Amino acid sequence: MQESRTADVVIVGAGLMGCSTAHALAKRKVGRVLTLERDVIGSGATGKSSGVLRCHYGHPVLAYMAWKSLETFRFSHEVLGDDVGYRPIGYMVGVGPDNLAALDANLRMLQEVGIDTRFLNPEEARRLWPQMEMGDFTGFAYEPLGGHADPALTVQAYARLAREAGAEIVQSCPVNRILLSPDGSRIEGVESTVFGRVYAPVVVVAAGVWTPFLTETMGFRVPIRAQREQLLLIDPGTPLGSVPVYSDLVNLQYGRPEGSGHILVGNSDHSQPEFVHPDDYGRGVDDGYVEKAANKFMTRFPTLSQARLVTGYAGAYEVTPDYNPVIGSSPVEGLYLCAGFSGHGFKLSPVVGEMMASCILEGHSGDPKIDLSLFRLSRFEEGELLTSLHPYQGAGQLR
Repeated sequence: MQESRTADVVIVGAGLMGCSTAHALAKRKVGRVLTLERDVIGSGATGKSSGVLRCHYGHPVLAYMAWKSLETFRFSHEVLGDDVGYRPIGYMVGVGPDNLAALDANLRMLQEVGIDTRFLNPEEARRLWPQMEMGDFTGFAYEPLGGHADPALTVQAYARLAREAGAEIVQSCPVNRILLSPDGSRIEGVESTVFGRVYAPVVVVAAGVWTPFLTETMGFRVPIRAQREQLLLIDPGTPLGSVPVYSDLVNLQYGRPEGSGHILVGNSDHSQPEFVHPDDYGRGVDDGYVEKAANKFMTRFPTLSQARLVTGYAGAYEVTPDYNPVIGSSPVEGLYLCAGFSGHGFKLSPVVGEMMASCILEGHSGDPKIDLSLFRLSRFEEGELLTSLHPYQGAGQLR
């Protein structure tokens, strides 16, 4: 017990961000890295992630981060020493006439980044998804290397690697507050339920939706809120064959085919977000939402007349005002933030861990193609939000 009361770095949160950061720091031999998790590894946003992998973003830095991270998922046996369930079934995003210009602009931008993506007309897309109604689509972007992987397997792989590199991860150990120097200018550590006070010169808050509760007493605000979102698991009633993940920007819905033959269906309409307390919200699905989502699904797949709802659940995104994360230093010396991923975290996580280690040790992202200042906390007060260069009408902050 006594031995664990000092560390060189304390990481708050053992989701994908916390574990990937712990691994990146530990392998660089920064000293004692201690990660404290309020519940169990991956029990927060990581455990509720749909696991979709895609690089179709409206800003080049996010697209590049997703593309670079995809290499870890593709070659997880070599990079992580484990299978993380990567399935390259492809990813396609379809738009109507109002969004065709934005799709074309995004495709050009993504191709300039080096991403393997291309335009498909509705007839070409129908060959990939024969059951999909194509009449209201004008065009698609298609990534053959997109698809999905397993967030639970991924976070456990990073946790194992972090421990093998010398980091310690303690579960069921909530952090109650962050300790400051008497003048409030720098970090002194954290106060936890298991160890009491843990003294450390560096603290990384990777606590997802709980991040603001830890920072609110420190004299600055992190504008992260919990946005409840519902997902449905649908049995299509007939074998679909091999079909890609799809994003329907006409009906604002997405679907991820499961190995079981089911489809995990999620919402892409964030025009009326439901903000909740992260510890107190309904984990089930609402009847009204089910009806609306089912109608969208059947409009898109009218031939699947035997489709039925298997189950549903609700999770909470950790969203910022621009639906992009805060990564980097804070106004308090020694305190670093890695939160607010707004549903993008899983697909970016391999790169983010390396970014955090470089930020702490060298003060930059470690990659000349990633401008760390884009993710600074102060952008919200400065009015310089990180937004899509080519946004899709109707899709709100969808990236």
